[in-house]
Amino acid sequence: MKKVLVVEDSEMVSKVLRHLLGQYPHYQALFATDMAQAQALISQHHDIFAALVDLNLPDAPDGEVVDYVLSKKIPAIVLTGSYDEKRREQLFNKGIVDYVTKEGRYAYNKAVNLIHRLEKNEQIKVLVVDDSDMSRKHVSNLFRRHLFQVVEAKDGVDAIKILLENPDVKLLITDYNMPRMDGFELVKNLRYKYDKTDLIMIGVSGESTEALSAKFIKHGANDFLRKPFHPEEFYCRIIHNLEYLELVEQITSTAQRDHLTGLYHRHHFFNAARDIYRSAQEKATPLALAVINLDKFREFNEHYGHEWGDVALKHVAQCLSTMLDRFLICRADADDFFVLLPGLDNEKAVSLISRIRQLVASEQCMIKGETKHFYFSAGVSNHMNQGVDRHIKNATHLLQLGKEAGGNMVLGDDDEND
Repeated sequence: MKKVLVVEDSEMVSKVLRHLLGQYPHYQALFATDMAQAQALISQHHDIFAALVDLNLPDAPDGEVVDYVLSKKIPAIVLTGSYDEKRREQLFNKGIVDYVTKEGRYAYNKAVNLIHRLEKNEQIKVLVVDDSDMSRKHVSNLFRRHLFQVVEAKDGVDAIKILLENPDVKLLITDYNMPRMDGFELVKNLRYKYDKTDLIMIGVSGESTEALSAKFIKHGANDFLRKPFHPEEFYCRIIHNLEYLELVEQITSTAQRDHLTGLYHRHHFFNAARDIYRSAQEKATPLALAVINLDKFREFNEHYGHEWGDVALKHVAQCLSTMLDRFLICRADADDFFVLLPGLDNEKAVSLISRIRQLVASEQCMIKGETKHFYFSAGVSNHMNQGVDRHIKNATHLLQLGKEAGGNMVLGDDDEND
């Protein structure tokens, strides 16, 4: 639960913000109508995530509440009824997240979306590359103001080393003029390894040559910023590029998913399995594969209909996804599921899937107002030497033996000889 402080003396604006924040169940909104109430709430709650702050309050007409919130290290988004260029400049210099004028519902949506953006930023690591300590620290502080994780490098050579140590970096911003390897060469070299949807790269330079921005972008940069830049432009460019990356990731994820259950589909499973098999063979580590099938699902569909059959499948899929979240799992076909379990020998894999079978059976699912429990059988094999197709065939054979023996059981490689 993330606590969001709203300091606003307008009842109408507070009502709108209450509604918009209520769309995020994990937000707890704390409302104050003046600076005194805000101070009291901050003293009571030491874990406030961010604040939406009205610039003009009855007991703080000149934005004093903004200074107070920032002094408590709380990211502040300023709400104001009028636009003032000089005041805007002052507020950004103080370190606010952003400045939103109260111009209708779109503005309030934007303010709440900024809270959500800050939440996303906490999970994003960025790399700032600049040989100037002052410039590097300035850009790093701009990122930290928006809650990004920040790592720094002094030049291109240093940046490559840090990237290897931090493979989860999502965005790199680099100055042009640097010793050993400049920003252009860094971008050009990195783009051979990283696609534009794997790593966002933004070039920065104070040089006035018009060709430099085109040179950066043509050779792999996602964007370019010319120094000196205003923080507002900086954040607009950063957020624009991140939203593009997130949209691509969302489209890619949707294309890899089964439309009913949300699990990966069969095609993605086979694509992802190749790297897992290669790694297991190179490292000589065990690799188990489980084929899971619901017991008596055909009879269930015939009795309750396919609409309720879909409800049952989504229920079981959600259980499997939650319980096996660290493994590769897919809905293979109808009521069949495949699970790839790297690092587990057959005994451990059978034990795990058996435990999952018991847990799934204990979960309740409401079907036409009735409480139902679902059971499955599974075959688990570690015979992986002939590839994924043969591996699946081995596990499916064990599954069929379990079905023939009455179902609701998990069989492993050793059970074939019993």
